[in-house]
Amino acid sequence: MGVRTDAELSMDRRVLKHVHDNVHGNIYIEPLFLKFIDTEQFQRLRELKQLSLAHMVYPGAVHSRFEHSLGVYWLAGKAVDTIKTYQGFELDIEHSDIQTVKLAGLLHDVGHGPFSHSFEREFLPLVLNGFKWCHEDMSVKMIDYIVDEHNIDIGTERLKKVKEMITASHEHTPTKSMVEKHFLYDIVANGRNGIDVDKFDYIVRDSRACGLGCNFQFERLMETMRVIGDEICYRAKDYLTIHKLFATRADLHRTVYTHAKVKAIELMVTDALLKANDSLGISSSIHQPAEFWKLDDSILRRIEISTEPELKESRDLILRIRRRELYQFCNEFSVPKDKMEHFNKITPQDIVCSQKAGGVTLKEEDIAVSNVKIDLTRERNNPLECIKFFKQVSLKIW
Repeated sequence: MGVRTDAELSMDRRVLKHVHDNVHGNIYIEPLFLKFIDTEQFQRLRELKQLSLAHMVYPGAVHSRFEHSLGVYWLAGKAVDTIKTYQGFELDIEHSDIQTVKLAGLLHDVGHGPFSHSFEREFLPLVLNGFKWCHEDMSVKMIDYIVDEHNIDIGTERLKKVKEMITASHEHTPTKSMVEKHFLYDIVANGRNGIDVDKFDYIVRDSRACGLGCNFQFERLMETMRVIGDEICYRAKDYLTIHKLFATRADLHRTVYTHAKVKAIELMVTDALLKANDSLGISSSIHQPAEFWKLDDSILRRIEISTEPELKESRDLILRIRRRELYQFCNEFSVPKDKMEHFNKITPQDIVCSQKAGGVTLKEEDIAVSNVKIDLTRERNNPLECIKFFKQVSLKIW
């Protein structure tokens, strides 16, 4: 008997790891991906809640980046499998292409910090003195670290493509090696139009966890998408389905991600981390994967149960969160779209300077301002204008 190829093994579910996911049902994991999953660096994702501190307002929102990553892995595989079924010969899709896309889906969030995006957008800018840090770049570093640390046998070229697929969003510059089969780079992190399986998973998963309805059906898009001109295109009749994708995402931002109480708790945790940073060296652990993988949501509990005097201010803030003595929401102002380009971010100093005489006088340290921008992923532009649609011509015979 000969040794079976990776392609043959991927078809034989007897040798695959079987996981039941509450969103996608049965997920099957091949041996190559288990080599990454069964590492302490990937298992760390179990300790990172997908929605940061939203579970303090929506109790069901306790799902982690671990299950989200498995979901994106599964959807990435289904997406490229669908394309191969209808256009595999035409597009020269090989088994290695499928494996590469799935691995990118699995590892796309392996460099994420604790407390979701608030760590990256609220805490780090206050301690890094202008240094730019993003979780996509850390994911790239972490992948190399995992491969080296665990001696995973994977080709250099495949690994390079995986990392490029993870950083292929519009915030990053595409590299020359992405020219061939460019459509593969739109599946996990789509920088061209924002439609990718990462959104497919978290929109449905987050909505379900928070007990919200979700009438966006990604299955419809997955079944009918086609590659035309090296770009994934969609049926013209699916225009409204795609609009629902972006509208549902915006609704989640309004009702969950930027909920007033959620933001208050995130701001309090940010302040607690700031006060604990010198003692715990939090910001110093974000540069090297060997240190970064040890950082997760449990740092809050570590501060809470500590007895060190230097962590007292941080402990007091966490105690206030536990006792629901939260920062009080005062007011909000929605900036009209046509005024956005001339509107500067509001700061605590602006609020202090606008106070009227009499009553309580506020100082800058009494005020926290959250400047939130909610759009359909393309700022003032309609994201559907970046998407290519096709019409199906049907032949009817009477």
